[in-house]
Amino acid sequence: MKLVCDRSALLDALTLAGSVVASRTPSPVLLCLKFAAKNGILTISATDTEVGLSVPVASVSVTDEGEALIQADKLNQIVRASEDSTLAIEVKNNIAVIKGQDSTFKIFGYDPKDFPGVHAFSPNRIDFETTAGTLARLIHRTLFATAVDNSRYAINGVQLERKAKRLRMVATDGRRLALAKGECSRAAEADSQCIVPTKALNVLGKLLSDPDELVSVAREDNLILFRVGEGADAAVLSTRLVEGSFPPFEDVIPKEQDKKVTFDAIELTSAVRRAALLTNEESKGVRMAFGGEQLVLSSRAPELGESEIKVDVEKYEGDPIEIGFNPQFITDVLKVIDAQQVIIELKAPNKPGVIKAGTDFLYVVMPVNLS
Repeated sequence: MKLVCDRSALLDALTLAGSVVASRTPSPVLLCLKFAAKNGILTISATDTEVGLSVPVASVSVTDEGEALIQADKLNQIVRASEDSTLAIEVKNNIAVIKGQDSTFKIFGYDPKDFPGVHAFSPNRIDFETTAGTLARLIHRTLFATAVDNSRYAINGVQLERKAKRLRMVATDGRRLALAKGECSRAAEADSQCIVPTKALNVLGKLLSDPDELVSVAREDNLILFRVGEGADAAVLSTRLVEGSFPPFEDVIPKEQDKKVTFDAIELTSAVRRAALLTNEESKGVRMAFGGEQLVLSSRAPELGESEIKVDVEKYEGDPIEIGFNPQFITDVLKVIDAQQVIIELKAPNKPGVIKAGTDFLYVVMPVNLS
């Protein structure tokens, strides 16, 4: 294999593929990237056996077609440290030679036949198609609420549902729940749902840079595959689905909230962040006193001090109420809301609150005890 790459384009592809490579594994080939140069196109693939990614590299001149298996970490470091605009890569007998204007590196690789491979996208298994912008928004608005290293594996991922041409993604860690809605342009006849692991969605989010790009989603047994783009230049991400049943989240979404308050999203974000400054591990909660034309936020931490912040309310409906929330859970959701206004709905100090942005997003958060 022999080719010349634009260094910047190569680095972008290596960064994407490198995010899939296993951090720890007894198998050295899983620490490598597979290069495949064919028909003038260079494709870089990576897998940890659960998640697989194939990404094309732009601006490549292929002299000799072929395949190679190159150590990901060292190749990434070499390309990142280079100051050349282009790099030449030649592979013979599983040894990769990377040449710049004044540098030459040799990396000992492996036989590309030992690479476990990445699942190819099957157009006849397409479940739905949508735009990258729609899918990126759904991921951004839900992924933050997933559980981390929880023994309940089903909530270590995001549930993806499709009913006709309507999409819904749901994530929870048991203390909060985020639900986002969107639409697709093409859909199979039968409805579908599955749980997609967080690692795969983190990688997928990085592929969705062009909001107008077409994303095709296919299902095969216990796999889901995402093709970003069309033709030979498309990137393909595949992942095994999370096993188990997602919690019956519809049951925990409050239906009879009788207190409703409307805020300017930026002002509320600023107020919650400031109130959180005087909280600590022992005192994580911020007290929020609703009623009238202002919300009063207060916090207190032993041996630190206390705070009080007031923020104007655009509209309030219902009786006054005081309730405590973990401020991190509030600021997390306000980061992903791209609306000017947010609505908070409440029932009682010991009942969950609901935050809404438009008609396609809601967030349920459990209160904390401040007594």
